[in-house]
Amino acid sequence: MPKLSVIVPCYYNQDNIPITTSTLIENERLFDSDVEFEYVFVDDGSHDATYQAILEFHQAYPEKVKAIKLAKNVGSHNAILAGLHYATGDACVILAADLQDPPELIPEMYTYWKQGFKLVLANRTDREESFWQRLFATTFHRLIKRLALPNVPEGGFDLALFDKVLQQEIVRMSEKNTHILYLLVWLGYAYVNIPYTRRKRDIGKSRWTMAKKLKLLIDSFIAFSFAPIRIISLLGLLLGGAALMYGGFVIVARLLGWIPYVQGWSSLMVVLLLVSAFQMIALGIIGEYIWRVLDAIRSRPNFIVERMDIVKHSPQAEQK
Repeated sequence: MPKLSVIVPCYYNQDNIPITTSTLIENERLFDSDVEFEYVFVDDGSHDATYQAILEFHQAYPEKVKAIKLAKNVGSHNAILAGLHYATGDACVILAADLQDPPELIPEMYTYWKQGFKLVLANRTDREESFWQRLFATTFHRLIKRLALPNVPEGGFDLALFDKVLQQEIVRMSEKNTHILYLLVWLGYAYVNIPYTRRKRDIGKSRWTMAKKLKLLIDSFIAFSFAPIRIISLLGLLLGGAALMYGGFVIVARLLGWIPYVQGWSSLMVVLLLVSAFQMIALGIIGEYIWRVLDAIRSRPNFIVERMDIVKHSPQAEQK
């Protein structure tokens, strides 16, 4: 009997949880009768009634629902990682709690998994969101596709179904400051891409702030690309070439008596400020890489579980 684990990271989703859970239960009717379901809800350090809402779902379906509360907010990707640690299915699904990504796609994704595909993605081809949200998302994914992961589908994705083999690899790596969904693509398995339109959020307020989006963009570049370092080297060569040409011009001007054209405090300050700005930017980019290396070396946990409500089965019961 195949088992499907649905991992749902939650952050201030107290009003979404009742609708999300009822939708998931209703969605089970679209699957074959032999499919077993496991729902792993992870509260990412919310300070509202999100975990209480998850507990109500757990109490209604104790055998199939795992409720996990993290000690503090560690970001949705670490919350997903926490869910993957406790998922026991033959395949896993990552689903947002706000239902902007339709659960109705999961049965079709599951069908592709049964055909042998270890990774199935639901690709966003359009968004029911504001112009600025669409602009940022489009720019984000185009940059990642062009400079980091060329095999990422256009428009990105948040809904994914993948085999237990991939789950084990992600858990084994337990990377810090990364993009778990992109990490699934990085593993290199062939995948199926199902297009859909991302829905607007009808309930609650998104906590996905611009600061978090920018951090994810930086994390994604540093985790999957050396392009920033290569750009620094290229700009350094260009500035070096320009400095060499300017130096040659100064020497020629000195020999030919063009002194008025090469004297002056203003021109000196422009060159100094340009080079200093480049050095500071370069040090900042290199520092981002070094910080992430330090963060990985410390081996601090990606998440800390404050509370977990699950039904534990004995080995004898599992064998039966």
